Amino acid sequence: MGAGPFGLSATAYLRNKGVAVGIFGEPMSFWRDHMPAGMFLRSNWAASHIADPRAKYTLDHFKAETGARFNQPIPLQNFVDYGNWFQRQVVPDLHREQVTGLAKDGNLFRIALADGQTVRAGRVIVATGIAPFPWMPREFTLLPPTHATHSSDHRDLSRFRGQEVLVVGGGQSALDAARILHGFEAKVEVVAKQKVLRWVGRNAWLHHLGPISKCLYSNYDVGPAGISRLVGFPNLFRRLPRDLQDRIGRRAVRPAGTGWQRPYLAKVPITLNRQVASARTVGEKVHLRLSDSSERVVDHVIVATGYRVDAARYRFFSPAIQQTLQTRSGYPVLTRGLESSVAGLHFVGKPAAWSFGPLLNFISGANFASLELLRAF
Repeated sequence: MGAGPFGLSATAYLRNKGVAVGIFGEPMSFWRDHMPAGMFLRSNWAASHIADPRAKYTLDHFKAETGARFNQPIPLQNFVDYGNWFQRQVVPDLHREQVTGLAKDGNLFRIALADGQTVRAGRVIVATGIAPFPWMPREFTLLPPTHATHSSDHRDLSRFRGQEVLVVGGGQSALDAARILHGFEAKVEVVAKQKVLRWVGRNAWLHHLGPISKCLYSNYDVGPAGISRLVGFPNLFRRLPRDLQDRIGRRAVRPAGTGWQRPYLAKVPITLNRQVASARTVGEKVHLRLSDSSERVVDHVIVATGYRVDAARYRFFSPAIQQTLQTRSGYPVLTRGLESSVAGLHFVGKPAAWSFGPLLNFISGANFASLELLRAF
């Protein structure tokens, strides 16, 4: 279920071993519909390939075959085109119908589709990504969507041309949105709770020390020196004490922007170490009070505060599956093979991160996830 990088990769690996797999969903739909045009990927080139067992369908192969011209940082639209190309090469028989229901039927799963058809399968892989999980602080959930939206609600930010916009957050999504908005001549300000902005790639020289760099960093491009190596081995990471896993996980995925953005944000006001204490609409404007008692009046607020997994938000699960599915902090608890407490039900991507670590939050984690699934199949 799901045809983004994790779903496509899992299908490629399983079919390569002769497993009969049907895949359902619109290819690359989250990347296409829930990220703003003009955005660039945070991950580096090596960590942005969609994994396949023979490494035949990399970004380099895509460029060579299609004549596409782009380099790092990777533009969003080129990555979407790459994912669609990958799908046509590896999964030409993809079913675009959406899954509307999933229930246990004896030892099988009964899968209801939007067109009224029913499919049965021995195992199900949930690869629906983060689309169900956008998170906004309570202060903004009380505002109407005409005045406050999550960053994932936008595909085209040109609608804010010339308007006053407050962007909440200090990570890649927030900074990318601010950069794009500034390009559309919006009067934009970024407000973030962290004391300093962090930039990916600030210590690029550490990646050019030969064998030493290989000891400090994995090719997955997740986390700083040392931690990068550890999270690159999820089956080792998951054996650490839980509190240590949590601390390392937070350190590996803390909000940060890519360093190349800094010159483009030079004229964008960025207010750090502040949070929005309250927000209300007055007429056509949004009135906000920050934690330092200062105030802002803007036309719109874009909240780029990320995603929080909550398995209860999967609308297609039957009540019986919801009751049987064991979770921790909203995440499904998974064992080897990325299998949940519901026998035969597997999760890949961010929902697997509580059990297997921060690598599963990123495209580069699809290689591990696909190989791990083979253990169960």
